[in-house]
Amino acid sequence: MIKRHKTAPDLFSYPQYWAECYGVSPFLPTTREEMDALGWDSCDIIIVTGDAYVDHPSFGMAVLGRLLEAQGYRVGIIDQPDWRNKDDFMRLGRPNLYFGVTAGNMDSMINRYTADLKVRNDDAYTPYGVGGKRPDRAVIVYSQRCKEAFNDVPVMIGGIEASLRRIAQYDYWSDEVRRSVLIDSTADILLYGNAERAIVEVTKQVAAGKKMNQITDVRGTTLVRDVPPGGFSEIDSSRVDWPGKIDKIYSPYEYIPEGKCQTKDSSEDDDVMPIRVIPAPLRRGEKLDADKTYIRLPSFEKVSKDPVLYAHTSRILHLESNPHNARALIQKHGKKEIWVNPPPIPLETDEMDGVFDLPYARVPHPKYKKARIPAYDMIKTSINIMRGCFGGCTFCSITEHEGRVIQSRSHESIINEIEQIKEKVPGFTGHISDLGGPTSNMYTLNCKDDAIQASCRKLSCVYPTICSNLNTDHSPTTQLYRKARAVEGIHTVSIASGLRYDLAVEDPEYVRELVTYHVGGLLKIAPEHSEKGTLSKMMKPGMGTYDTFKRMFDKYSKEAGKKQHLIPYFIAAHPGCEDEDMMNLAVWLKKNDFKPDQVQTFYPSPMSLATAMYHSGKNPLNRVTYKSEDVYTPKDHKQRMVQKGFLRYHDASNWGDLRDTLKKMGRTDLIGHGTNKLVPAEDKDNQMPRRPKNAKPGQRTGASHTSNRPTDKNIKEAERNRRKSANGESPAARPASGKNSGVKKPTNSSKGSTHSPNGARSNKPTKRRR
Repeated sequence: MIKRHKTAPDLFSYPQYWAECYGVSPFLPTTREEMDALGWDSCDIIIVTGDAYVDHPSFGMAVLGRLLEAQGYRVGIIDQPDWRNKDDFMRLGRPNLYFGVTAGNMDSMINRYTADLKVRNDDAYTPYGVGGKRPDRAVIVYSQRCKEAFNDVPVMIGGIEASLRRIAQYDYWSDEVRRSVLIDSTADILLYGNAERAIVEVTKQVAAGKKMNQITDVRGTTLVRDVPPGGFSEIDSSRVDWPGKIDKIYSPYEYIPEGKCQTKDSSEDDDVMPIRVIPAPLRRGEKLDADKTYIRLPSFEKVSKDPVLYAHTSRILHLESNPHNARALIQKHGKKEIWVNPPPIPLETDEMDGVFDLPYARVPHPKYKKARIPAYDMIKTSINIMRGCFGGCTFCSITEHEGRVIQSRSHESIINEIEQIKEKVPGFTGHISDLGGPTSNMYTLNCKDDAIQASCRKLSCVYPTICSNLNTDHSPTTQLYRKARAVEGIHTVSIASGLRYDLAVEDPEYVRELVTYHVGGLLKIAPEHSEKGTLSKMMKPGMGTYDTFKRMFDKYSKEAGKKQHLIPYFIAAHPGCEDEDMMNLAVWLKKNDFKPDQVQTFYPSPMSLATAMYHSGKNPLNRVTYKSEDVYTPKDHKQRMVQKGFLRYHDASNWGDLRDTLKKMGRTDLIGHGTNKLVPAEDKDNQMPRRPKNAKPGQRTGASHTSNRPTDKNIKEAERNRRKSANGESPAARPASGKNSGVKKPTNSSKGSTHSPNGARSNKPTKRRR
């Protein structure tokens, strides 16, 4: 096991709480009747969640609930309560220790609204997919209802929604900067990121009699303080421009007793613990103890009125995300201080195994009977093999939540989960739908040198190029795939999580293994854009890497006798993206005969770097000042629709707007008839587009390519193979004839479900593409 620079107690080394005598529950109770059946008179902890209760390691409430149960606590679940009054929050009685509140695996606002701010009609985490079962800003509403039900019971908030709102954050839905959710929710403490370490430590201290406001130094927690702690050095980074000469700044928190000399060193008095304030420009070259240093961010009142300070704050937050060198952060909200402790120490492999080996039932709670829960259907046979992402894509919030250090499970634990699926999942047919995580091929990849990792503050390990200190050996992943395929009763193992193809090309053997055995005809990848200017704001590689991967993909598909196709995804209206950039991307799409059907407009999720660009017009990837680089962002609804229309240049409903835009750009040469034109002239508007004699299903799904295009014949054969798979007959058993080995209809990719214990960031519960 690799020793990290900073360590933490083993997650399962704590002495168990006295209630461990009750043993393991078939399901964590959701009613008083279930509590009675278990012999409980009360719950020690009650978890309130916006999701239906599915006892599966892809659902946050199940992971933390089972982990706390393993620590000896009695844990109850209040799932999707009626938030309109306090009654439903009292159904399990008063918890002995605290309420734990989460919006669920998704941010409640992203779950409810599209990028165009339209209300969604469905919710994949609800029985039958019914929408509207959780309130907007669910963490705030649930927390306040818990306080209303039992005002003397502490409330802990966590999960993806709380995690991304731990400090002042830009809110796309109200178009304003909002306060830390800890203030608005009136909760006692906030846990951010994957919270296993923090929740076990905090629960242990609460069970020992400590009050939550006395628990001030647990990593991965955020709390409200009246003043900063004494004995710390403060790096004042509340400004972006400083004068040339900086006079000594006295700490406003330093207490100097009456009658004593103002120049006396107050540290001589044992009762006085002054705070040493260092202006940010003067800290260079001075070594400070990170454990006794915090960074002062601009206050909520300032960042809410000054977008440049907001971008500056976002940059600091991201630079302080490495758990091995991050310092605490502090941000004033009125008369209160929001104190953010450094990120949690990542779990070691044996701890990850322990979390995923807990006794999950792996099915929804029986009370739902035969109700279909779409999110569960999508992940019931998928396996999360890792956490974290070092890609640093600015539009994605995975890093802000899970961190950059990859945490991986052992092969043995993953194979054991396959056996659990075989045993516990009703109707299992032998198809594992995914072995992945936030990024499927980052499994076991980390920095080669612990000392370098401990000091690194880079925002990405793969941009602008792959770091020379990064281990890119995919052989552990390749070996895992082979072991999974060899499990008795398993005939297909698919890889559905997003693939980081710039990493994959570093290991041709991995690509060969993936393409030969684990692609069912279509593979999702995400170039996101074709233009360097926009890609630089995304921190994504150029199209040259895509071309390299495509050549490898086509080569190994041909060697395997399979006709397979890449499905590239792109984003419109991203910060830094001009109309001309989208036009060039559309020209690239037409040149390569791609006709995307599922397209995405940039969605400003809380705390991401791209959201800071969107709100501020500044680039937090570099030092932010009032004179630093300006970033153009399309915000007008019509312009966002035009940019989205460029991705669907083939859709007649977009032709009018695209023609108008092209005329304004002076690019009428792209209007007309012919292969070198982007949209037809106006005389084609009233004509039905001619359907090809042989339909091109790949074009309907965004999968077609001039040199590698599926046909009706391919799709029919793929359907036959799919039926064989469902009947337990492997399509690979047929002779290699060069025919398609099985093109499966792609699932909708989305902004980010990671299936991590603390939730996901997307509008669909699929793995986040890379």
